Amino acid sequence: MARSRNPADKPATELAATAADVLLASLHRHGIDCFFANPGTDFPAIVEGFARAKITGEARPRSILVPHENLALAMAHGAYLVTGAPQAVMVHVNVGTANTINLLANAARDRVPLLLLAGRSPIMESDAFGARSRPIHWAQEMFDQAGMVREFVKWDYELRNPAQAGLVVARAVETAMAEPRGPVYLTLPREPLSAPAHATKPVEPRTIPSRAFPDPALIARLTDWLIEAERPLVIASSIGRTVEETMALARIAERLALPVVAHTPRYLCLPTDHPLHHGFDPHAFLADADLILVVEADVPWMPSIELPATTARIAHIGADPAFVRYPMRSFPSHLSIAAHAGSALAALDQTLASRSGSSLIQLRKRRAWAVERAQAQRAKAVARTAVDTAHISPEYLSRCVGEMAGATGLIFNEYQLRLEACPRTQPGTYFALSPAGGLGWSVGAALGAKLAAPDSFVVATIGDGGMIFANPTACHWVAQAHRLPIAIVIFNNQRYGAVRNATMAMFASGASARDNGLGLADLSPSPPFECYAEAHGAFGARVERAADLPAALALARNAVLNEKRHALVNVVTPY
Repeated sequence: MARSRNPADKPATELAATAADVLLASLHRHGIDCFFANPGTDFPAIVEGFARAKITGEARPRSILVPHENLALAMAHGAYLVTGAPQAVMVHVNVGTANTINLLANAARDRVPLLLLAGRSPIMESDAFGARSRPIHWAQEMFDQAGMVREFVKWDYELRNPAQAGLVVARAVETAMAEPRGPVYLTLPREPLSAPAHATKPVEPRTIPSRAFPDPALIARLTDWLIEAERPLVIASSIGRTVEETMALARIAERLALPVVAHTPRYLCLPTDHPLHHGFDPHAFLADADLILVVEADVPWMPSIELPATTARIAHIGADPAFVRYPMRSFPSHLSIAAHAGSALAALDQTLASRSGSSLIQLRKRRAWAVERAQAQRAKAVARTAVDTAHISPEYLSRCVGEMAGATGLIFNEYQLRLEACPRTQPGTYFALSPAGGLGWSVGAALGAKLAAPDSFVVATIGDGGMIFANPTACHWVAQAHRLPIAIVIFNNQRYGAVRNATMAMFASGASARDNGLGLADLSPSPPFECYAEAHGAFGARVERAADLPAALALARNAVLNEKRHALVNVVTPY
């Protein structure tokens, strides 16, 4: 038999540092605690790097095996939301990258500083350590692997020399964390990744570029506008990931008696019991407003539903208030302040504190009007949460979820939860699906959050269609294998509600209405989601009657907190 000339057949026996060792050490040095991975044949040097660290005792991120790439992205997303630290995910070459794109879109639109790493088919066909050794190494090579994700990342690069290993990590983190934050992509061909790094050491972290400071002149002008307005309105969406941001908005609202609407909120922009919280739909207030302040809201209102008065002043605050990565976005703007929203609100607060009290006296009348209107909104929302003995409404279910989570529980919501029916008073306790709308996110995000905040009670709310997207087997395996007890509540209406509702909104008088708009939206028969959970050692329950719901959720909470296992409650809620 002919002797093989492929050095890839000869295992490395020396413990000399490779580029993979330097890369892993550099990730740790840059504050990345977890390495979420779905591996393939491009991972040998990474596997070896983690094994060597056990021998040498050198610090590395914690390796988290995740058996589906979308789940890995969601977990990294959730971990970032509760820590604010950059995250790292590595997947298998082009096919693994392709599986990430759904939730990579979420991370991009949510400005998550994520290092997406991917192997790349070995460059050499022979005569190099790590050269091609399997048929897939030819089929999986692409002309432009990064082209698949370039729409959603701020930066992409390929490791070309083992001496670059530390430098590319430093550059990737620096770019991902610079405002506006976002994902980056790094490909790692097998040969340079497994080559000796010689004297190369992990690169020291660089100072992250400071956030843009709001222009004092623009802040002063906005302050004047807010004081002069008779009927102002604040619309916020993506502010409140941190407690400081939520409290900054609350202080501004209180100082200036500003009505606040949280439109499609990704975080708890304002505590739901705040006296100036005007709910979640701005359209009823647009025509009346003479000043609208938009705070980190990519879509502050729907132009096809309602428009502001033509005489209204409109101001925008955000890290990228124009959302330049959106191909078309045509909301009017008379003042645009490019700055981190929390910093801009803090500057606005300081400017207000320096103003004389006499200039704010006129706000007393406005405060009474705004508080009265907010109370009316809140009363309507409370009325919708009443128990309907005929079936479980999504509003009643949302109220029960809020009671199960408690004041400090973390809720990760994928559309279905009605926040107006689920009081959340503690900042940093609510996170929602990215505006990109990639389904299957909330369960993975909740698992990532639990990994990063193990002492928190974490709840994921999701629809039955979203749960199928989430790859339930992978989710349950991760929860069981990595001991991440979370509670999952499925809003099961046995349909793609968004598809059905969109169809009926356009063709309620058309042929689609004959089957209630369920064409391509009917998900019956519904899978036994609770049985999937039980197969992985979790608590599982199916609930069809309103009277049984509180007890089932209490059992789920007990399973998570006292039995240290995850729980799933499959709630049939026709809507």
